[in-house]
Amino acid sequence: MEPGLGSRQHPIAGRYVLVDQIGSGGMGSVWRAYDQRTQSWLAVKVLTQRGTSLLLRFVREQGLRIPHRHVVAPTGWAAEDDLVVLTMDLVRGGSVHELLLTHGTLPEPLVGVLLDQLLQALSAVHAAGVVHRDVKPANLLLEATGHDRPHLRLADFGVAATREEPRLTRTPGGVGTDGYMAPEQAAGGPPDPRSDLYAVGRVAIQLLTGDPASAVAAIPASALGPVLSTLTRDDPEDRPATAAAALVELRGLGLPAWDGRIEIPDRLPAAALPLQSGLALPPPRPPAGPAVRTPGRLWAAAGCFLGAIALSGAAVARILAG
Repeated sequence: MEPGLGSRQHPIAGRYVLVDQIGSGGMGSVWRAYDQRTQSWLAVKVLTQRGTSLLLRFVREQGLRIPHRHVVAPTGWAAEDDLVVLTMDLVRGGSVHELLLTHGTLPEPLVGVLLDQLLQALSAVHAAGVVHRDVKPANLLLEATGHDRPHLRLADFGVAATREEPRLTRTPGGVGTDGYMAPEQAAGGPPDPRSDLYAVGRVAIQLLTGDPASAVAAIPASALGPVLSTLTRDDPEDRPATAAAALVELRGLGLPAWDGRIEIPDRLPAAALPLQSGLALPPPRPPAGPAVRTPGRLWAAAGCFLGAIALSGAAVARILAG
């Protein structure tokens, strides 16, 4: 990252002040940030890798707008010089992965609640024509609800895809995380919502046993067993046809109610409001006089975004093939 870019003296795109890094992934890092225009906190994902396919994945991700209470999707994007960022809601309770590290295993009532909310999220995602392809505990974020009912939010659509879009990966094998990928996904098959459902089953088994997903071979004895058995069938035709169908099956099990035994705390440390001259950062003022020259690299980044969005599937495929 360019020195000083994202600081209170030089906010990204004139508005985003990066405060502290709260996560990282294959394509970039995630920061807690302050939006000086709206005077609110948010999360900012910064693209740190370079390459045509990664930038196009970033374009694809920023184009997702899935308004649902159990989904964290991008709310906007910005580019400055050669830096590109996505903005999204700030979720303070950490991830299901962190919760599992803290407790070793999770009780059945809690796992049932998390599965219910995850299937709600996937119903909305699949209805939008999107396959997530990387459902795993680290991508399941939690609001800081304390001992109240958990609130899960599905995040990180960096490798999400639709059936109609050209594939951005040319190497053999599947896109996703080992241990959670369905057999057809690991073999490099086309995006299929039922592959996400397989991952849901693998996640639930891991939460109940505490074993790494790659090491889990058998479904544990649990009231959730019938649902987990159908979700993790090798043949996608034998799995529930949709997330909504799996949700109906789950709710028919009559699981024990959530009892609030496990706390979901606020995992973000306190952060001071970015100040400038003793005041909260004011909204940016439009430049006076002649138009300000935009650096060439900004034009290149913005042009790449707009051009990629406008390209048809065939055109993108030809670019990648070249």
